[in-house]
Amino acid sequence: MNKFLRLALIILTTCVHQLTHAQNPIVQTIYTADPAPMVYKDTVFLYTGHDEDKSTWFVMKDWHAYSTVDMVNWTDRGSPLSLANFSWAKKDAWAGQCIFRNGKFYWYVPMNQSNGQGMALGVAVSDTPTGPFKDALGKPLVHSGNGDIDPSVFIDDDGQAYLYWGNPYLKYVKLNPDMVSYSGQVIEVPLNRDGFHVRYKDADKRPSAYEEAPWIYKRKDLYYLLYAAGGVPEHLAYSTSKSAAGPWQYRDTIMTIIKKGGAFTNHPGVIDYNGKSYFFYHNGALPGGGGFNRSVAVEEFNYLPDGSIPRIANTVAGVKPVKHLNPYQITQAETIAWQSGVETAQADDIGIYVTQISNGDYIKIRSVDLGKGPNSFEARVAGMSPGAIEVRLDSLQGRLLSKLIVKPGSSEGQWTTQLVKIRHKATGVHDLFLVFKGDTDQLFNFDWWRFNK
Repeated sequence: MNKFLRLALIILTTCVHQLTHAQNPIVQTIYTADPAPMVYKDTVFLYTGHDEDKSTWFVMKDWHAYSTVDMVNWTDRGSPLSLANFSWAKKDAWAGQCIFRNGKFYWYVPMNQSNGQGMALGVAVSDTPTGPFKDALGKPLVHSGNGDIDPSVFIDDDGQAYLYWGNPYLKYVKLNPDMVSYSGQVIEVPLNRDGFHVRYKDADKRPSAYEEAPWIYKRKDLYYLLYAAGGVPEHLAYSTSKSAAGPWQYRDTIMTIIKKGGAFTNHPGVIDYNGKSYFFYHNGALPGGGGFNRSVAVEEFNYLPDGSIPRIANTVAGVKPVKHLNPYQITQAETIAWQSGVETAQADDIGIYVTQISNGDYIKIRSVDLGKGPNSFEARVAGMSPGAIEVRLDSLQGRLLSKLIVKPGSSEGQWTTQLVKIRHKATGVHDLFLVFKGDTDQLFNFDWWRFNK
């Protein structure tokens, strides 16, 4: 983000933090949109679009990935896929979804074709959930019209995979077991009143409230199809069926139009993790945010006894942690619950790291279990100017455990591990604030940290 947005974020988030302990939006280093969460083994991976700063349209060039094991501290995994991976695409890296099958990860994404024939759906493949991904086909998987956007993929209990997508239409195909081809024809879903309710704004004369951003999954014996509904601004609604192929029955609104800090679009995503259910969406709540600068957020919810989804409110507080973070193992600096001022970058030799650190910037890590207490703190840093990391508990002005003086290296790229003793003993579970101090911009880069017993 530019310096104006960085300053606005510092002012806003400092005030919000002291009052409400903000958790949403869950990523603050860039604008993110169109969340696609996936549970793989013991980890939640989140795939997002990326709104470029100061966009006045959906200017999106790459996709990003994040991960968490506690639902509050999110690790930036960089951009494992971009338009550059698709020789047939020229722009519009819009909403996609990733799924695991047969030992590989398949990421379905829409793009505008370089041949001038409009939007199409592609598929990228990787051996790991964080990539790198590569184009599996060298051409589109599906092209049925200019509304080929927002793919959602689902594998049924019998092994049959479905790919849904579309705006203003809703279509699907049955994917083959290889996940990069399909059998049969492209099927268009009837957008009728019974399946998708009615539009309250009928300027475009669409037959139902369905707009875009389908998200399909199964819970018990019921199939759920969530989507953005309209007109614009959009709310989020859902329909259900006894089959992944429909017919669909309209159920209700899930999230109403976000009037304060919202965006005129939205995009749902749902997972179950650690015995809890989570609802992902996006808003425009970060400084400079809005319809073309969106940010992903998450809420916990409980299904009602009949399987229906209740109304879910968008909140600043977000969700609670499902486990504590162990600070006695290396924690990547880009593992963040909330931050102000910093950005992330990537290098071949170091991976993702935190950069653009200035005086007063900070990183918050939630629910850190200090146990019986550490005796030292160490961090891997690359200092450009003299600076420091204040290690504080529970708030920006909280108890100061220690202060690591970051010594500049002989070059910007020289990484060193520096250590400092703990001044004041602390035990138990706390939120941790790493507050950065110094006299210049771009004080140092920051790779990882840990406590020692």
